[in-house]
Amino acid sequence: MQKSAQIRFYEELNDFLPAVRKKTQFSYFFECNPSIKDAIEAIGVPHTEVDLILVNSESVTFSYHLLDGDIVSVYPVFESMDISNVTHLREKSLRDPKFILDVHLGKLAKYLRLFGFDTLYENSYDDYEIIAISSARKRTILTRDVSLLKNKSVTRGYWIRSQHANDRLIEVIRRFDLVSTIRPFFRCTVCNGIIKKVRKESIMDRLEPKTKRYYDEFHKCTICEKIYWKGSHYENMAKFAETIKKKITESM
Repeated sequence: MQKSAQIRFYEELNDFLPAVRKKTQFSYFFECNPSIKDAIEAIGVPHTEVDLILVNSESVTFSYHLLDGDIVSVYPVFESMDISNVTHLREKSLRDPKFILDVHLGKLAKYLRLFGFDTLYENSYDDYEIIAISSARKRTILTRDVSLLKNKSVTRGYWIRSQHANDRLIEVIRRFDLVSTIRPFFRCTVCNGIIKKVRKESIMDRLEPKTKRYYDEFHKCTICEKIYWKGSHYENMAKFAETIKKKITESM
């Protein structure tokens, strides 16, 4: 016999729903007694986006099985509201997270590294590699692929809503509450390694004549050994970082 539950999704979880189901309670029909996790993903919302589920006003885990007549409220990860006394569906929200990005987010990876965030990215990664690395190294998957986040092995993930790289960077910093942990020029934008100051004398053989003449302060990536100095490119990136940070703080 077909059964039904009344379900409502809140805040940004509505991004995954058709217009008729956004910000409203609707009927979900089912047979047997599916888990709430399976029901949520069948509706279209990845489990990685959910942090709190209330069934008949009581918090439940993903393993809860729907019953006929249940009233369900589904919430995203909370950043400012205290819900410490209910059942969270993941570990405490991270404030210094480590990311791994899918192959479509190369520019975002570069920007996240520029701002000092630990970000893995290779355009050769397939979904299975991304999931395996995320699980083994406790990295949050950032992706535009909803189906990737629905994989049962994924426990940390976020679906990028924005279409443009600058907006995506702002979205991630806001979403994970990272504005206070921004550290421009701390990581290599090429390989994600840490950048450290190096003596000019130790890299003289790698510098162009004009660079030797006009610059004395240098930094080098500890992994790929790319050399950085405060030339015009640095100045442009510094201005970009300040612009992004200003946009974020002004909107808070």
